Amino acid sequence: MAAQLAPGHVSAKHQSLHHFVAKASWSDDAVMRAVRDYALPKMQIQGPILAWIVDDTGFPKKGKHSVGVARQYCGQLGKQDNCQCAVSVSVATPHASLPVAYRLYAPQEWAADRERRTRAGIPEEIRFQTKPEIALEQLSALTRTDTPKGVVLADAGYGNDSEFRRGVRRLNLSYVLGIQKSTKVWAPGTEPLPPPEYSGCGRPPKLPRRSLKHTPVSALKLAQDLPNSAYQTIAWREGTNKILSSRFAAVRVREGHRYYWRSDRPSEEWLLIEWPEGDPEPTKYWFSNLEASILLEELVDTAKLRWRIERDYQELKQEIGLGHFEGRGWRGFHHHATLCIAAYGFLLAERSSFPPSGPDIRPAFTLPQVPEGWQPRGSSPPAGAT
Repeated sequence: MAAQLAPGHVSAKHQSLHHFVAKASWSDDAVMRAVRDYALPKMQIQGPILAWIVDDTGFPKKGKHSVGVARQYCGQLGKQDNCQCAVSVSVATPHASLPVAYRLYAPQEWAADRERRTRAGIPEEIRFQTKPEIALEQLSALTRTDTPKGVVLADAGYGNDSEFRRGVRRLNLSYVLGIQKSTKVWAPGTEPLPPPEYSGCGRPPKLPRRSLKHTPVSALKLAQDLPNSAYQTIAWREGTNKILSSRFAAVRVREGHRYYWRSDRPSEEWLLIEWPEGDPEPTKYWFSNLEASILLEELVDTAKLRWRIERDYQELKQEIGLGHFEGRGWRGFHHHATLCIAAYGFLLAERSSFPPSGPDIRPAFTLPQVPEGWQPRGSSPPAGAT
């Protein structure tokens, strides 16, 4: 790029570009806001915003000096390894999605190490936060903008965290969040027992009464106890080779995680279960606080919209170069990601303006008709012609 911009001063231009990405003090938030304001209106030409998708992505690393690097789960590798992880929120329409918030996850060993923080340039206000806590902060900031609200989607890494679910509810957002099969739920028609009767001494009891005969069950146990008729085959979108479909069931439950420490009555919500034909047990589970009247097909469509975040990261890494940053600092990491997302947002906006994604704006042309008896020059006359 330096050679293209300044053929006669390549070294100097390379240095200035490096400074712009790694050291310059421009605001990532301001650029991300400008990208969002530019791209979202064009994306909505195709359809309304349906979801806010929470996820994280990993960047494998070999050394130990890149900011935030630690041995942790890396989705790109599918296992625990040395990597950096960033948490993001993407806004999705039926046909496109765009990351609108992006932040590096700083593990505990980085957040507590003053020397490493100083060397990597981690800002003073950055403290240790879990990935769900970072995501909640990003969602809260997004609710204070004019971005149209969507259903919050996330995998079990976020949805299994009861504090994350509670935080999303406090933001008055709907959600469809993945959970693990071990998550405790109250089966339909059951709920925690009321508090013990007040004896007249001390404070009135507020916590539910506990009984070994009255406890929540795991999501797996509930799924296995459902009759076969509760499962329906639902198709949700067209894949590369075939229409994607599976068996699903949805029941109204109440969450049962540490119910004995909760004085409030858990609200009723959906437990969505996916049990593919031929598998020995269900493969995926979701909690959702969407309205009780929603159709199973709509619930499945919403849950499966999360696949768009995978396409985001695939295109950002393979086409835009999100994973190519070789610096070690906090500012450079985020500047590089912001510029990649800006380029991606521009491409999405352009893609939304033209068919087949955008409206058909091609002028209508009348197809010329071949005159009767017309014969291309040099061709043989038709058989039987005089």
